Amino acid sequence: MNLSTIAAQLYTLRDYCKTEADLEQTLRKVKEIGYKAVQVSGIGPIAPEKVKELADAAGLRICATHVGFDALADDFDNTVQKHKLWNCKYVGLGSIPEEYRTSAEGYATFAKKASEIGKKLKEHDLQFIYHNHQFEYQKYDGRTGMDILREESDPSAFGFELDTYWVHVGGVNPVEAIHQVKGRMGVVHLKDLEIIDHKQVFAEIGQGNLNFKAIIDACRETGVEWFVVEQDVCRRDPFESLAISFQNLKQYI
Repeated sequence: MNLSTIAAQLYTLRDYCKTEADLEQTLRKVKEIGYKAVQVSGIGPIAPEKVKELADAAGLRICATHVGFDALADDFDNTVQKHKLWNCKYVGLGSIPEEYRTSAEGYATFAKKASEIGKKLKEHDLQFIYHNHQFEYQKYDGRTGMDILREESDPSAFGFELDTYWVHVGGVNPVEAIHQVKGRMGVVHLKDLEIIDHKQVFAEIGQGNLNFKAIIDACRETGVEWFVVEQDVCRRDPFESLAISFQNLKQYI
């Protein structure tokens, strides 16, 4: 990890990315914090060409995205075209569709379907990556949903984008989970967890209880390329939250 590989997930700033004018201002603020890249997710209906123009003007790379499964399955050509325009290799899926997440058979079916999409993406030099939440760690006959995704998918076509917060909530050590997907994760989501009034809450990197030195070391050891800061809910201005996380991450460079 170095300064140029730390990115901000725009989903954190989704309320400030609804229009072209909002996105322009948001990207400028992100760059002023110190980030050199963003992941595009949760923004308003803004033309891909305009997104590219605004990112370039702010001096920010687009390192990854989150797109809907429908965009991958039913609008494949446009999805490829958009990522090529953005010079963005990593095509992310934020969650498994609900119809696949209730059984071992569902997870296995999804793993195979997503692998086929991933193979098609590889023909265009793009990489499918899957972002987890906590529900993938429910067990089915002794295997978690995540185990099934990892074991039933094509390792060359189905990549991962582990979320450190949700892995921990799922009852797994993020360091262990990172090593389990060695060679299959080019993008990681860094998110801390704090306990407030006996409840778990999202926190800025370094403000919570996760061991980020060990997490960053594991990411380095397993070939992670992009370190993306995401915070689903912020208890202060989200730009301030991203700034705190960025400053705290710098100690691991």
